[in-house]
Amino acid sequence: MNYRTRIKDLREDNDKTQQQIAEYLGTSQTMYARYERGANEMPLRHLIRLARYYNVDMNYLCGLSNIKNPFPQK
Repeated sequence: MNYRTRIKDLREDNDKTQQQIAEYLGTSQTMYARYERGANEMPLRHLIRLARYYNVDMNYLCGLSNIKNPFPQK
């Protein structure tokens, strides 16, 4: 699994729209849709923000693990 599939699944599982997530990230809905489709690579800063938002670690978000560990706290 790759991060594009994971971010779409997490968004849908949390009943969020692309527009809502785009606003949270400070980008447009069009650009966020491009991230989900794989037309553009998502910047690392956005991946980190989404990991915090969904409270999952980066390994899960990036598709390296299927275990939803919580985002590490400082």
